[in-house]
Amino acid sequence: MTRARSVAEKSRWMLVRATLEAVRAGCDVEARRAADPVRFVHIYHAREDQELAALAAACMAFGNAKVIGAKLEDLFHRLGPSPAHVADDESDVSARLRGWKHRVFVGDDVVRLLVGARGLQRASGSLEAAFLTELGRTPKLREALAAFCDRIREAGGHLWRRPSVGSRHLLPDPRNASGSKRLLLFLRWMGRPADGVDLGLWALDPARLLVPVDVHVHRLSRNLGFTARRTVTWETAEDITRALAQFDPSDPTKYDFSLCHMGMLRRCPSRRDARLCAGCGVKRVCVHWKRFRQPV
Repeated sequence: MTRARSVAEKSRWMLVRATLEAVRAGCDVEARRAADPVRFVHIYHAREDQELAALAAACMAFGNAKVIGAKLEDLFHRLGPSPAHVADDESDVSARLRGWKHRVFVGDDVVRLLVGARGLQRASGSLEAAFLTELGRTPKLREALAAFCDRIREAGGHLWRRPSVGSRHLLPDPRNASGSKRLLLFLRWMGRPADGVDLGLWALDPARLLVPVDVHVHRLSRNLGFTARRTVTWETAEDITRALAQFDPSDPTKYDFSLCHMGMLRRCPSRRDARLCAGCGVKRVCVHWKRFRQPV
């Protein structure tokens, strides 16, 4: 790489960081929380209720945001002021969630998740303690998260012996090919320092977290040169997080909000397009509008 190109690369990455920071600085925290599934976690004050609400809300966070919000509002209305207390009684939580449905999930799927997670809470003292135990057994976040999910299923006992398609999707196995976006979102809510959105409930080093990657974050991250991967996998999340760690190695996922909201994500194209890119806030740092690309 020539010196001129090296200087140009460094300049572009400085622009990327400045753009990400500008989006963060302009964030209306209350408005962001109000539009995000995490708002339902903030309803509760008891730690055990917050953990269960966060797990349920994050695991259902895919699809249309307004539909997700409506379904979660119905769900938590049914569960009442203490999801943990309700989840102590399998018959009670089953009765409350009878008839509830969201996409591929039905009430029984959520029952399996809540009863299993509540059982693990009781056995370990908290979901935090259970997860940190698994993280202490392996340096790999993916393996720790997979073992944590295994323990939720085990704690659910007979409910998980024949899980439905919806249940397997609601609590996926991080060992599979996907990027485990919803589980990584749960960890971000729990592990990042409290900022009005994330809760900072767990003693989890934010440097170990990975960015939750959906198709929109993936497309924008490719355009910014954070990853060259064409599909959303665990490795894609690692690529993107590694790139963001150049800007803040102690807390790379703090830029998740910026990636989710900058550049009009829902119409961000996969190539240079004068019409679609007109007025885009990240055009000046997009690889499609530069003569060079930054390998990650």
